[in-house]
Amino acid sequence: MGEALDLARSAVAEGDVPVGALVVDPSGAVIGRGRNTRERDGDPTGHAEIVAIREAAAARGEWRLEGCTLVVTLEPCTMCAGAIVAARLDRLVFGAWDDKAGAVGSLWDVVRDRRLNHRPEVRSGVRAPESTALLQEFFATHR
Repeated sequence: MGEALDLARSAVAEGDVPVGALVVDPSGAVIGRGRNTRERDGDPTGHAEIVAIREAAAARGEWRLEGCTLVVTLEPCTMCAGAIVAARLDRLVFGAWDDKAGAVGSLWDVVRDRRLNHRPEVRSGVRAPESTALLQEFFATHR
């Protein structure tokens, strides 16, 4: 989570919301890194999770990320939760809860929906105070 927090901090310099994500393979190697890039790239899909998942899939040479873990500083939204399921990630670890757009228990629970064909293991609240503080600081100066 420490590296994901560092990635989140790096997003702020370009005006993006501080969210960082990593995909870790079964050996513990980081195969995908991402941070929010929506403002920088003008891309609504430029969420940290999507960026990290794309990089990990490219590193593996396939879209299935079975055995891998996604570590992200903020609870994923519906788009990102859908991508987690679609990529067949085994685990999701996240920091801060997102009461406004979270799709892993806050507003929705996409990743644990029994109607879907894949449900990753979820661990929430990891270093949540640090993730929350980054977001609060960002929005205090950008609103």
